[in-house]
Amino acid sequence: MNIVERAKNIMLTPKTEWDVVAADATPTQGLITGYVLPLAAIAAIAHFISAAVIGTTVPILGTYRMPMGWAVAMLIYQLVMSVVAVFVLGFIIDVLAPTFGGQKNFNQALKVAAYSYTAGWLGAVLGIIPFIGWLLGLIVAFYGIYLLYLGLPRVMKSPEDKSVGYTVVVVIVAIVVGFVISVIGGLISAPAMMGAAGMGRGAVTFDKDSRMGQLDQFGKKMEEANKRMEAAQKSGDQKAQMEAAMGALGTALSGGKGVEPVQLDVLKPFLPEKAAGLPRTAQSSDRSGVAGLMAAKVRGDYGDQSGKSLTLEVTDTGGASGLMGLAGWAMMGNSESENDSRIERMRKDGNRMVHEQISKKGGSNEYSVILGDRFVVSGKGQGVDFDAVKGAVNALDLGKIEAIK
Repeated sequence: MNIVERAKNIMLTPKTEWDVVAADATPTQGLITGYVLPLAAIAAIAHFISAAVIGTTVPILGTYRMPMGWAVAMLIYQLVMSVVAVFVLGFIIDVLAPTFGGQKNFNQALKVAAYSYTAGWLGAVLGIIPFIGWLLGLIVAFYGIYLLYLGLPRVMKSPEDKSVGYTVVVVIVAIVVGFVISVIGGLISAPAMMGAAGMGRGAVTFDKDSRMGQLDQFGKKMEEANKRMEAAQKSGDQKAQMEAAMGALGTALSGGKGVEPVQLDVLKPFLPEKAAGLPRTAQSSDRSGVAGLMAAKVRGDYGDQSGKSLTLEVTDTGGASGLMGLAGWAMMGNSESENDSRIERMRKDGNRMVHEQISKKGGSNEYSVILGDRFVVSGKGQGVDFDAVKGAVNALDLGKIEAIK
C-alpha cells in the first residue's frame, strides 16, 4: 500500500478507491503503522507547530505559546488517541453493521474508520494558517463524513438505502469519541495554560457532581484501566489481555461509570397489555454485550386487524450510558428539519433529550426520550398518529424508569 497514493485517491476519487480498499488484504498492523500513524503524526505535528511555535493570539493579552514540554506531551497524546479513535470507531462500525444490513467484519470496519479519518488528519495541517486555518481545517474535516457515507456500503456491504442512517449513527459516535478525546486533552494542557499563576496554590479540586468533577473521575478511571492493560500485557496471558482491553473500551464508552444494566424482569412490567388502543401481540427481551458494555432491552408489539401497529421499547444502555450523558451535554440547543414528507426534531426537555419524527403522509411516526443519560424509551407507529405514539411512550411511567438505579 502506497500511503501517498491511497490518501490522494481517497480524497479525490473516493467512489472508486473504496472498491479497491474493500478488496485490499492489508493486515491490521500494516494499516496502523503504514497509514494511520504517519497521517496522525502529520496532524499532531501541525498542532504542535501551531501551539508551541506560532502560538495563539488573545486580544489585549497578546500571543501565548505553549511550553515545549507540554506541547510534546500533547503531541504524543494526540498521536496515541488517534489510533484509539480508529479502533473505537471501527468497533462501532462493526457492531452496527447487521443493524443496517451490512456484514460484520472487524478488519473491514477498521479500514472504513481509518480511511474516513484521512480528511480530518490532512485538514489539521491547515490549522497552522493564522486566523482562518481552523475554519479551513474544519471544512476539510467535514469531507470525512462524505467519505464515510461512500465507504460503508462498499466495504461493509450495507444496502445503499440504509447508508444515510448508518452514517448518521457512526458520525454521532465519532463526534462523542472526539469530544471525549478533546476534553481530556484540554485537561492535560490546562496546567500549561494556567502557567505560574497556579503554582503554590495546592491541588485543584472539583465538585464530584459537576461536569469537571465527572471528567476528573473519568480520567482516573481511564488511568486505572490503562494500568490493568499494562499488567495484562506483561503477564503474557492472552485471555487477561483481551479482558483488560475490553474493560478499557468499556470504561471509555461508559464515561468511566461502569454501569451494569438492570435485569430484564425490572423492565418487563413497564410494557402494558394495551397501548394507543391496540392490544399487545408479542413481547421480547434481550440482555447482552461484553464485559463493561452490556445493555438490556424489552420490546412490545401492538396491533389490530385494521393494519395499525405500534412498537414500544425500553432500553437500559448500561455500559454506554457515559456516551448518552456526553451527547446530552454536547447538545446545547434544539434542532428541526422538514421536507415534503416528514418533520424531524431533536430537543431538550429539562434534563431529558427528546427525538420526534412526524409523517405528513400517513407513514410511520416515532417518539423517543432519553432518561437520566441512560434509559431510552421509544415508540414507533405505523398507521398510528404521532400524538397517540407520543402518548403511549409517556404513559410508561417515565419518572419511575428514570429513578431506577
